[in-house]
Amino acid sequence: MTKKKDISSKKDEFYNYIQNLQDKITSSLEEIDGKANFQEDLWERKGGGGGRTRVIENGDVFEKGGVNISAVHGELPQSMQKYFNVSDCDFYACGLSLVIHPKSPMVPTVHANWRYFEMYNKKGELIDQWFGGGQDLTPYYLFEEDAKHFHQVCKDACDKHDTEFYKLYKEKCDSYFWNSHRDEARGIGGLFFDYLKPVSGKSIHDWYNFVTEVGNSFIDTYLPIVKKRKEIEYTQKQRDWQEIRRGRYVEFNLVHDKGTLFGLKTNGRIESILMSLPPHVQWQYDYQVEEGSEEAKLIEVLKNPKNWV
Repeated sequence: MTKKKDISSKKDEFYNYIQNLQDKITSSLEEIDGKANFQEDLWERKGGGGGRTRVIENGDVFEKGGVNISAVHGELPQSMQKYFNVSDCDFYACGLSLVIHPKSPMVPTVHANWRYFEMYNKKGELIDQWFGGGQDLTPYYLFEEDAKHFHQVCKDACDKHDTEFYKLYKEKCDSYFWNSHRDEARGIGGLFFDYLKPVSGKSIHDWYNFVTEVGNSFIDTYLPIVKKRKEIEYTQKQRDWQEIRRGRYVEFNLVHDKGTLFGLKTNGRIESILMSLPPHVQWQYDYQVEEGSEEAKLIEVLKNPKNWV
């Protein structure tokens, strides 16, 4: 059995990685916005650990966004012990989570998360460990070349490690980010992976290399799309559509998202957990799109996820 001290360097390595990645991402987003800067908030978690939240608001390009890192530890709550089918365990979890909501409906919302988890018995011995994460795109108006670009960069990152990964984790993303109560996807997908554990042929260091490859690709997936679409003019009707679709985003995060559930169940910081929620949202009763419209074009893809590359 592996002892906690034998793998402590992996925790440090990944936490250092996400600290540096947070710096790179926030700097890049500030540069493209040109007006707003991220405000930093350091916090501590009662029970162990804390984090570094960075939020941008009311920019020229980004209406609201958060790029947060955390490293928390302590006794695994009873609700989570039941979920993982374990008893009397401690845990350590660190990760970077981001959601960016643009002002313009022509620029998509983006979400990404890369995380590492360890579980210990009361002797401090490691009994489980895994990586998880991914990145996905939620447009309000569908530009097919943007969807192809986002997925191609994701595929390129996957292919460096295993040519089967993109298809596998793209399908998992389509399955996971599915608003079952609406019978539609949250967006046009990307990658989603979880419980990447040491197995035959794949060490925890192999998974570290894969997850960090995907994390490093994020800026290349999203920023070219922002630069291409941020100056497009839009109408109030298109803005209203954006806010209606944001409502569906909120529904997924509050009803289905496992990350939100984990944060709430482990006494996480509520402001950081709910930073993913957009500032302006609409829920219009029984809203219907016009047949043949650009809005209907998006809905068709959300109802029937497609292969982009």
